[in-house]
Amino acid sequence: MNKAEMVEALEAQLGGRKQAVTAVEAIVELITLTVAKGDKVAISGFGTFEKQARNARTGRNPRTGEAVKIKKTSVPRFRPGTAFKEVVSDTKALRAFQAAAKERAGSTGAAPATASTATAKKTTATAKKAAPATRTAAPAARTATAAKKTAPAARTATTAKKAAPAKTAPAKTAATTRRVAKKA
Repeated sequence: MNKAEMVEALEAQLGGRKQAVTAVEAIVELITLTVAKGDKVAISGFGTFEKQARNARTGRNPRTGEAVKIKKTSVPRFRPGTAFKEVVSDTKALRAFQAAAKERAGSTGAAPATASTATAKKTTATAKKAAPATRTAAPAARTATAAKKTAPAARTATTAKKAAPAKTAPAKTAATTRRVAKKA
């Protein structure tokens, strides 16, 4: 997802494209300037942005192999938070997070243009608590799968095309292998 796609995704929640563009640009600018000054930006549940110093060192030119001096510099660093890592690595946590996000979007309609840190903390807590809710959705998925199995006539032509085996190259026979060995 790039910046333009992020604006499009936030457009409905913030009440318009102009508000979404302003919000995304303000957040990026705020994080950039704060980290450039040397301060740390910590967003609970998401991660931490900070400035990291790299000492001067000696590197190698890949073409010539010659030693090259690299100056001392500073680079931005992002460390993901535990809730972010959990959602990325665990599909159950991801489903719970998505359900919580849909619930927030459905219950409030359009979200206000500014969100507080307390709201972000509640979101993380809700996502963690909502994990058992995915267990109730699983039987519904199983019944849908069972319905597909019981009604083979309902399959579409595209499904039948996907199920067709892919063409493969013919396997080498023993005779082909012997001919190759004799030529060598």
